[in-house]
Amino acid sequence: MAEIRNRSEILFLYEIENANPNGDPLNENRPRFDSEENKVLVSDVRLKRTIRDYWFEYKGYNGSDEKDIFVRETKYSDGKEEYISSGSRRAELFKESSDKVLETCIDVRVFGGVLPIKKDTFTYTGPVQFQMGKSLHQTEIITEQGTGAFASGDKKKQTTFRTEYKIPYALIGFNGIVNEKAAQYTKMTAADRELLLEGIWNGTKNLISRSKFGQNPLLLFTVNYNEPYYIGGLRQRLKINSEKSDLQIRSTEDYKVDLTGLLKEIKAQKDKIESIEVQIDSRLEFLNNGETYNLENKTYQVNDF
Repeated sequence: MAEIRNRSEILFLYEIENANPNGDPLNENRPRFDSEENKVLVSDVRLKRTIRDYWFEYKGYNGSDEKDIFVRETKYSDGKEEYISSGSRRAELFKESSDKVLETCIDVRVFGGVLPIKKDTFTYTGPVQFQMGKSLHQTEIITEQGTGAFASGDKKKQTTFRTEYKIPYALIGFNGIVNEKAAQYTKMTAADRELLLEGIWNGTKNLISRSKFGQNPLLLFTVNYNEPYYIGGLRQRLKINSEKSDLQIRSTEDYKVDLTGLLKEIKAQKDKIESIEVQIDSRLEFLNNGETYNLENKTYQVNDF
């Protein structure tokens, strides 16, 4: 398997429409929200779960053929009772071998983890890390109320009521990094990296549960470096250009993404960059220095910008 030799930096944008991108279970499952900036937040854990679920459902990492996801819910039976496995019990399935876990479980190779093995506890720092995601514009939480189909118990004359919290629309951005040094310790491969990028894009498209339907990937922008360096804060270098107010935005037709700050920094650091991989949704439009900018689905050389 080819090793990861160079560092990569990831910028990922996706949209959400009339859905809940990341509910907080300690706050009535309301979307996570920065009330100071009025912007929606999405945890890195949510994005990693999206990727893990894609690997499990669509890429065969389901416990068969020596391919698995370590961080997933499994159960075991004790007599007539069934229980959810602990981390140490999960590790027992791999003969309490950290090498076996790394060989089998793509999520530990990519995201790292703590392996509670009886003889010792192994902690692996994941080569891939994401900053908490945030919307590029202000939005709001809307409340939706309705009735259920059933009563709360016997001899009731009314059905139950439900309350849901959603975001009408948001363009959400994530910053990520693939660290080549950490990859050496977890044995993350170049093939794993390709599955990571595939999982970010296709995993988001496959979030078709009731609370997540309405999410679509729009831009996956991966900067590949030729030395141990990264620009940092790619999302923060973007701006939204719209004739509408932030709270009126409802689709990609209502705005353009201003790449001026991002492309300026890429040109300034071009001697450190090997290539840039771009995957985009054709509905997304861009600006650079006030002019329409064409970004294509392809791998760019740095001098192309």
